[in-house]
Amino acid sequence: MSDVLNKMKTRRSIRKFKSDMVPQEVLDQIIEAGLYAASGMGEQSPIIIQVTKKELRDEISKMNCEIGGWKEGFDPFYGAPAMLIVLAKKSRPTYVYDGSLVMGNLMLAAHELGIGSCWIHRAKEEFESDWGKNFLKSLGIEGEYEGIGHCALGYVDGEYPAAPARKENRVFYVK
Repeated sequence: MSDVLNKMKTRRSIRKFKSDMVPQEVLDQIIEAGLYAASGMGEQSPIIIQVTKKELRDEISKMNCEIGGWKEGFDPFYGAPAMLIVLAKKSRPTYVYDGSLVMGNLMLAAHELGIGSCWIHRAKEEFESDWGKNFLKSLGIEGEYEGIGHCALGYVDGEYPAAPARKENRVFYVK
């Protein structure tokens, strides 16, 4: 089996991270993989925002926790010290799919580089809020973007999860 297929089969979502920061050189490689994701008509509408500043990371975590309805103090990012937020231009008819492909590339690249990852939702709600709109403006990002997801990144704290058995009857052949 090719190494790429093996990485696809062995990548798992991580829900417990060490506090050690991922080096910028490694984050840059993961981001580059995201930038090479397929997109509708090659438009490349998704954008990626790297967040490693602890205060901002914690603020986003708190907001995400509130949106998710968890008790105060829960960290929906499971202690990951870094996150890559993927957003895509709403004007593109394929924006959700394009952003989802970016997320997939980010997670596979992280796994290849020995970094744990987890797709964390609720970016849509965060960036529909005044806080999210103002945050994008503060970065000079203009236009209508929708949050697709957060890619939580960090070193795995504990055992790497095994893949569960694949469910049957999920492929149908028409020959």
